[in-house]
Amino acid sequence: MAEHTPVLRDEVLAGLAIRPGGRYCDGTFGRGGHTAAILGALGPSGRVVAIDRDPDAIRAGQRRFEGESRLTLVRGSFGPLEERVRAAGIEGELDGVLLDLGVSSPQLDEARRGFSFMQDGPLDMRMDNEAGQGAAQWLAKAGEREIAAVLSELGEERFARRIARAVVAARAVEPILSTGRLADIVAAAVPTREPGKHPATRTFQAIRIHVNRELEQLEQALPQAVRLLAPGGRLCVISFHSLEDRIVKRFIRREEQGDPVYAGLPNVPAHARPRLERVGGKVVASEAEVAANPRARSAVLRIAEKVAA
Repeated sequence: MAEHTPVLRDEVLAGLAIRPGGRYCDGTFGRGGHTAAILGALGPSGRVVAIDRDPDAIRAGQRRFEGESRLTLVRGSFGPLEERVRAAGIEGELDGVLLDLGVSSPQLDEARRGFSFMQDGPLDMRMDNEAGQGAAQWLAKAGEREIAAVLSELGEERFARRIARAVVAARAVEPILSTGRLADIVAAAVPTREPGKHPATRTFQAIRIHVNRELEQLEQALPQAVRLLAPGGRLCVISFHSLEDRIVKRFIRREEQGDPVYAGLPNVPAHARPRLERVGGKVVASEAEVAANPRARSAVLRIAEKVAA
């Protein structure tokens, strides 16, 4: 099985400000690198709820953390965060929530998962490969305009219309069922290339985000994370592209300001007051970490602390 190195591990631990007896949620368990680090910083009374919708990740976690009584693994997406945490038997408030929005190395490196254009495999891209519609199914049914819109909005692909037209033409000849075929179609459709970047990078990103509803999951989870946190609790979010980071940055900014309707008024109700305070600026990987783990290059960590109402 491919190894997965958690990005910004030490920075996440510092950002969460781990309390030995605290209760934490890792909303994106992956292969458990961040969870292991949190557990290592906790005392015997600490608790971690770790969530992942990938059945392979949950099975790997059950093997890796067998006998670890402080950890509860929950299979499911992190969007309905409160529901997942309560399903793990955690009542009351949390001391920290972590969301690492990247794709894990095993998902990228295992051809059968269909996430990567670097090796040929079935065109799937589902985080939960036992449920929902995969990338091949979506591409077989989506109209040219829909495909172009997804590539443009979620991949920020400047040649979205050209690629969509090529996809529709190619599928009329033969279904697009493999990552290699899709990558070839995109490469042939793109007239110019970004230095150091495969021409299919943005297309694969866009389709993956769309198939897994990743941005919707994030927007759903962020306000729930704040509700779950105790005053002084920390929210840490690691993003890997500008769409995610923009959502996180704007959310934190809104929560710092409170409801603008009550701005300047002497008596602001509790629900309209600021709920978060930024902790430092954005955090990126060091040169040493990027050299050891190139996938950390695009990672951006943002940290916020819940303030008392």
